[in-house]
Amino acid sequence: MKAKASGTTSVLKRQRLRKINIWCWVFMIPAVLLYVLFLGYPILSSVFYSTLDWSGMTSNAVFAGLDNFRELFGDKYFFNAVGNSFKYMVICVPFLLTISLALAYLFNSIIKKGAAVFRTVFFMPVVTTTSIVGIIMMFIFGGTGSVNQMLGLFGMKPVNWLGSGDYAMIVVVIVGVWKDVGTYMIYWLAALQSVSQDLYEAAMIDGANRWQTFSKIVLPIIMPIGGTIAILCIISSLKVFDLIQTMTNGGPFFATDVAATFVYRTAYSSATGTPRLGYASSAAVTFGAIIVAMGIIGNTIKGILSKRRTV
Repeated sequence: MKAKASGTTSVLKRQRLRKINIWCWVFMIPAVLLYVLFLGYPILSSVFYSTLDWSGMTSNAVFAGLDNFRELFGDKYFFNAVGNSFKYMVICVPFLLTISLALAYLFNSIIKKGAAVFRTVFFMPVVTTTSIVGIIMMFIFGGTGSVNQMLGLFGMKPVNWLGSGDYAMIVVVIVGVWKDVGTYMIYWLAALQSVSQDLYEAAMIDGANRWQTFSKIVLPIIMPIGGTIAILCIISSLKVFDLIQTMTNGGPFFATDVAATFVYRTAYSSATGTPRLGYASSAAVTFGAIIVAMGIIGNTIKGILSKRRTV
């Protein structure tokens, strides 16, 4: 009787698991279809288009093999755009991660009263359309914008913020950090709220101040999640497009031209005035491969560091 009951229980368990698996697939299939339709298909199309000498405007597409890639690797403007993408990332990411972590810790552990209001205020730029932010900031930092007007009140000369190669990238980074810091603040808040309150109380009993509690207890605990946040931040900053397109259009003299603006400009109006969709696709595929490689390397390093912590 016991063996029969055990067999019946096993069958019921398998049926229950099968039913759960079916429902999992039911909920997954729409997401997978949308991913394939809006991401998978365009990526595969770009790979195919990268082998064509094609403007995208006519049906006269000529197979070019790897010629687009050979030309691309000798294109100084492409390497300038890639370099600017990494420059933006190197400057922007440290500020984004540190400021967002500081805000998250401030609103999670220090400021209790009205913390939800402050979180909302800092998150509001995130829900604002980036292109609209770029257009507004273009006027604010323009020659007669409010920033220069404020400088004039103090007797200072106006600065050509967006027309100077020395200042344009700095201004774009400042606006980008202001725009996206709320996103990473929410990520850090989720990580901080996973830390048990008992640890804070134990640290307080032991006489640790806020900085010691954060640096010695909280930070080591959230570092694995912090690695994921850093990878997301790096990849997002490398894909910057609409902010630069609306604020500087890649100028002045390609000083803020990044990979995405290079691809856009080449695909719709190249230097010769003729769109080159095939060449632009080769640039997109190449830079996409760089981002994927960086993501793999970042995840590998994160995994190695996580294993070392557990040893």
